[in-house]
Amino acid sequence: MAIKKIKARPEKKSSEIGDYDHFDATEFFDASKPLTFGDLGLKLPEQAPTQVVSIRLPTELLNEIRALGSQRDVPYQALIKLFLYDGLKKRRV
Repeated sequence: MAIKKIKARPEKKSSEIGDYDHFDATEFFDASKPLTFGDLGLKLPEQAPTQVVSIRLPTELLNEIRALGSQRDVPYQALIKLFLYDGLKKRRV
């Protein structure tokens, strides 16, 4: 049994990306005056609005939360956030 070599297909470039291969775009930018987000009317938040947290939950508990989320048509992560919010709200009173 002979092994056939497969030729690699040439990579296709979009015309827009290809344009930069053939034209000089440096005249559109002034390297001595770099733009900031403020120049563009954008402001980054000082702190991210959400943070990633890793927590270990018993498998049965997680499965119950997932099932409840499925019944309510709510993602289980959102349901966990709701439970945490409700729990904190009750403790504040």
